[in-house]
Amino acid sequence: MPSESARPAVLPLDATTAEMLRGVTTATLTTVLLKKGLRNVWLRGARPLRTGQPRLVGRAFTLRFVPAREDLATPASWGSPISTRAAIEDMPAGCVAVVDSLGTTDAGIFGDILCARMAQRGVAGLVTDGVVRDVAGVLGTGLPVWCQGVAAPPSVAGLTFVGWQEPIACGGVAVFPNDVLVVDDDGAVLIPADLLDVVTAEAVEQELQEGWIMEQVQAGASLPGLYPPNADNKARYEAWKQAVPKGRA
Repeated sequence: MPSESARPAVLPLDATTAEMLRGVTTATLTTVLLKKGLRNVWLRGARPLRTGQPRLVGRAFTLRFVPAREDLATPASWGSPISTRAAIEDMPAGCVAVVDSLGTTDAGIFGDILCARMAQRGVAGLVTDGVVRDVAGVLGTGLPVWCQGVAAPPSVAGLTFVGWQEPIACGGVAVFPNDVLVVDDDGAVLIPADLLDVVTAEAVEQELQEGWIMEQVQAGASLPGLYPPNADNKARYEAWKQAVPKGRA
């Protein structure tokens, strides 16, 4: 596992980029990423613990579990320098904690106290392919959580925590520190850090175009030639875009 000095720092996320992505659905992002050849970007099993949570945008802060080994996965491990507690103290405000829980659904990785500390530190949210425990308390912290559900047993009943800020697999997706997560009611989507600017620009444009298409559909237009738009409809859209008030486009 990486030494403390080798762990990458969480990079700041440009405020304008973050605000643009808050207006983009994860469904749109998967389509834009598909056009760039990236099919495996939706984290399986990461479902909203509570519906209506705000759309999250943030840099990935990664944590990793491996299967439980009896000499390591003990309550005493919670006080170890390599522990979920220590990892949480490294989380900067605005990050999204992304946890590789191996899809385990019978051991809760975090409970109310850990989630409360994350909320206190300004962590944007928690995304995992596993489950949480103390669900009433977790919901009470206000920390947005996406997971597979809940289970009463603690993490050491099925998992051993081994490190943070290293590449992980979460929900079948490769997640590297500082990749960007966008998370809404459809789940969590990863944007590779190196593609952030181009994906953001294309996603905002696609949202705008699909908003125009929806207006046409609601006015009674048929789909062939409209979705996707043919040359005539592309020209109509471009003319509309030039005419819309600044700020909407």
